[in-house]
Amino acid sequence: MTVPTIAVLDYGSGNLHSATRALARTGAQVEVTADHKVALAADGLVVPGVGAFAACMEGLRAVRGERLIGQRLAGGRPVLGICVGMQIMFERGVEFGVEAEGCGEWPGTVERLQAAVLPHMGWNTVEAPDESTLFKGIDPDTRFYFVHSYAVQKWEMPTPERLAPPALTWADHGGKFLAAVENGALSATQFHPEKSGDAGAELLRNWVRSL
Repeated sequence: MTVPTIAVLDYGSGNLHSATRALARTGAQVEVTADHKVALAADGLVVPGVGAFAACMEGLRAVRGERLIGQRLAGGRPVLGICVGMQIMFERGVEFGVEAEGCGEWPGTVERLQAAVLPHMGWNTVEAPDESTLFKGIDPDTRFYFVHSYAVQKWEMPTPERLAPPALTWADHGGKFLAAVENGALSATQFHPEKSGDAGAELLRNWVRSL
């Protein structure tokens, strides 16, 4: 049986060690890298991210990470974004009134949550669709670990005819926001699967199995 290879993109912004350990526990061969050849050759690419949207994009561009992500997706090669690594897949982010351009793989804007208490920190349930691959076999009452004050609160991409619609997973903290998206080769979670215990481990296994 072939062991899947996972590249974790090192661009100076991300919980690399926790993500690497969690992915390694799925049985995959995991390498932290900024090398485009290694990242393009891997079965899966993981893009973690913590901190501010604009700072993450600055770090990503410094290693030409947005081009790498685009190249992989153009070839149907799986990519998984985590936390701010999910947010930067969208067109733009607005923090403290400052707008920054994202990777633009999905239309939409990352904005401040409309909640009385921020950040949204801790465990929360999600509403995953039946067709989800990431949440397959995971109980609907399962909680995942979130740490964020910003999110995408509206899905804006139209679904072309004859193509399967994306699997959208929602959560609520002062209003609905996207907790995960599965759209062809590109998947992403706003929560941290690597910090979400057994449930997060199962989600990562589901993703690795799908490669």
